[in-house]
Amino acid sequence: MNWPATERYYPTAVPGGLGLVQDLLNTASGGRPRRPDLLAEAADAQEWATTALRSWAAGTGRARVRLTLTEEDLPHLRRLREQLRRALAGRHDAAGGDTVRFTSCLLQVSLHGDATLTAEPEGEGWRWLTSTVLGEALLAQATGTWQRLKICRNEKCGGAFYDRSRNNSGVWHATRGCGNAANLRASRQRRRARERENEQTGTPGG
Repeated sequence: MNWPATERYYPTAVPGGLGLVQDLLNTASGGRPRRPDLLAEAADAQEWATTALRSWAAGTGRARVRLTLTEEDLPHLRRLREQLRRALAGRHDAAGGDTVRFTSCLLQVSLHGDATLTAEPEGEGWRWLTSTVLGEALLAQATGTWQRLKICRNEKCGGAFYDRSRNNSGVWHATRGCGNAANLRASRQRRRARERENEQTGTPGG
């Protein structure tokens, strides 16, 4: 499967339906060198959606979808992306975040003869994509994988990654890259703080 937004930053992506959520999050500009925002222009957004939805269909066993995006769809998709990013980045804040209600998210739920339930997104353009992304997020929450989709704490990165650690304790998409950089900055800040304190007290540095 090819997740075009995520693979700009990482070699692997989350399989299945949650991969679409991760890929939407990673359409944002980020990384080094800086990658462009794939939802800034209609042509780029259409190219992204066509490829990502092909992978989504393959990963979930659904038929391929032909989705058309226009300039009018882009502000809604960027807003959805930002709402998801803020929620994931702040999920451990004590105060919590604001509740967002998606009144235009339509899902058709079907009860089949074997008592199984299925939910299919409805609508067109940004409405269909919003329904699909939120439906996959809700399913991931039910299966316990939603808690592993995170935003890298390195602000210069900010990529959405899937935490594969045993105890779900990861905060960097890559410890060697973002983690080492953050630890180095923290070390430098502590050293500067000690130096300022030594200057104020007249204590020799060490």
